[in-house]
Amino acid sequence: MIYLLHLLVYFDIYVIVSLSLNIVVGYCGIITLAHAGYFAIGAYVYALSTQALGWGLIPAAMLAAAVAACFSFVLSLASWRMRGDFFVLFSLAVQTVIFGIIYNWWSAGAPTGSWENLTNGSFGISGIAKPSIFGIEFNTVGSAAALFSVIAGLFVLLSRTLLRSPWGRVLKAMRDDELATRSLGKNVRLLKVQALALACGMAAVAGAMYASYVSFVDPESGALSESILFLSMIIVGGVGNSFRGPFVGALTLLLIPEALRYLALPDTIAFEIRLLVYGLMLVLLMHFRPRGLAGDLELK
Repeated sequence: MIYLLHLLVYFDIYVIVSLSLNIVVGYCGIITLAHAGYFAIGAYVYALSTQALGWGLIPAAMLAAAVAACFSFVLSLASWRMRGDFFVLFSLAVQTVIFGIIYNWWSAGAPTGSWENLTNGSFGISGIAKPSIFGIEFNTVGSAAALFSVIAGLFVLLSRTLLRSPWGRVLKAMRDDELATRSLGKNVRLLKVQALALACGMAAVAGAMYASYVSFVDPESGALSESILFLSMIIVGGVGNSFRGPFVGALTLLLIPEALRYLALPDTIAFEIRLLVYGLMLVLLMHFRPRGLAGDLELK
């Protein structure tokens, strides 16, 4: 039972990340590889604010979302002029810069959280406070799963409401034909700023939830492999085709590695074989369901 609750915690975190990335990729048509960087920003802001200021989950997560939303303006500026592959490369550069700052902002002997040693470099930050709201601590797997499920449900409701509103329909119109959207008098630049700020802020909240659950954060939470994982979730689930896509993608990419753990493989080759099977399954999924598992079936 504890194992299932542990998976539920990660599913809640991944759902929030997938929903946020689907806003940018599925509804704006902007492919970004920097999402893990904003996830890591949220995790580190939570860690530092709880240790230095003694804040609970809600104010720390709100601060994390605000910081990530401010940093998202860098991507917004690039999206005004860059399209397609050029923006993907720029987002990759942003991802690399964020990871580099987190990895290198440390100094031996300086206390963690100080200006000289803000992130503690590759050693990461440990002893992060468990989530607490109004003095109530959620320090067990079951209580954390219940809390995170409520938070994920609120973000699902928020995303569903926004994407079905006129604002969400304008985002889809911009994705399909930006020039036509401009001709209708819509401020496309403002729309991109709003969408990226919302998406990056949601990713930061998910990062704060992750840091509070594992009580540890290091630069690997903002690695490029994590950005690729997040992007794979919405591609496997279905990009913009269905609101179910982020759920299906998050669940699929969460359960496949867990299922492969139960294969009776020798320890010396287990990791490599799991990666091989994992990659093969993703290729097969994209071949037979190019629109995603939750997307429309493509008839040939």
